[in-house]
Amino acid sequence: MRLFMNHAKIFAGIALATVLLSGCATSGSSGNSAAATKEGYNAALVNANKSLKAAAQANYVWRDSGKMLKKADKAAKKGDFETATKLANQAKRQGDMALAQSKEQAGAGPR
Repeated sequence: MRLFMNHAKIFAGIALATVLLSGCATSGSSGNSAAATKEGYNAALVNANKSLKAAAQANYVWRDSGKMLKKADKAAKKGDFETATKLANQAKRQGDMALAQSKEQAGAGPR
């Protein structure tokens, strides 16, 4: 049991670092705010839905992914496609990481 807890802490740390690093990679000054369009958002939304569908098929959807897509939809309806695209991309990353987590922990169990 103690060995499993150590692995769980290590995996949680890696997942947190991945999320933080991906957030840092996408933050900063973006000179292409004019490039945020409805078409760009729609493409990001399609990619996010594919990723989350794959995670759902593995029974490993993260809690906030759906909430992010709802917020993205609200932002898109207001015409804020930059925020909407950012949220859709975050949901996609969560779907990708959830799928990776499901594969990593597929054989997990008591030893």
